[in-house]
Amino acid sequence: MLNRNAIRSGAYLDSFESLPKELLWTQARIDASLAQTLAARPAGDAGDVWIFAYGSLLWNPISDFDCRRIATLHGWHRSFCIRLIAGRGTPEQPGRMLALERGGSTQGVALRLCGAALGEELRILWIREMVTGAYRPTWAPVTLDDGTQLNAIAFVAEPDHMHYENDSSARAIAPLIAAASGLFGSNAEYVFKLRDALANCQLGDPYIDELVSELTRVAGQPA
Repeated sequence: MLNRNAIRSGAYLDSFESLPKELLWTQARIDASLAQTLAARPAGDAGDVWIFAYGSLLWNPISDFDCRRIATLHGWHRSFCIRLIAGRGTPEQPGRMLALERGGSTQGVALRLCGAALGEELRILWIREMVTGAYRPTWAPVTLDDGTQLNAIAFVAEPDHMHYENDSSARAIAPLIAAASGLFGSNAEYVFKLRDALANCQLGDPYIDELVSELTRVAGQPA
């Protein structure tokens, strides 16, 4: 499983060395993205930094946090819209990576990063998420389970990325996900872990439920 030591040691970035060099982001570019995102923080929104977890951050956040709350992200919905050629897929047998696309809303978890080590925790997060720049870190409105409203960083799909895919419907992507696997495990395992993580939070997503059903249908994956 991906962990802090793999990121700190550079082993995580090294695991992507087989990908085309033009696809990989350098550490300098990753650091620049983090700086640009912090500079773009909404005016008057100072203090704590929250991250919206909607995928693997739900069950394997890695970054240390001091508060975890059920939350709803407004204006974005889950979408397996990024072609996946590393981690849980390969160039020869690509899968799909989860992101967010505009429209609707998403239930997930808001994580408040520890203030004393905020810089280190954000850097760990950026290395994890921005290896190829397939995401666009975005400040987006979130409502916590007690009604508190705030802005959180969400990693949404970068529609200009070379691996962005227009069709992310469950029926179209289920055969791809069912066949894909890589260094971090199978692509289908990710979907089932997401379904279970949502259930553990007493949350759900009709899109994920539909995808689980399609995976069961096309590949006989256990539901």
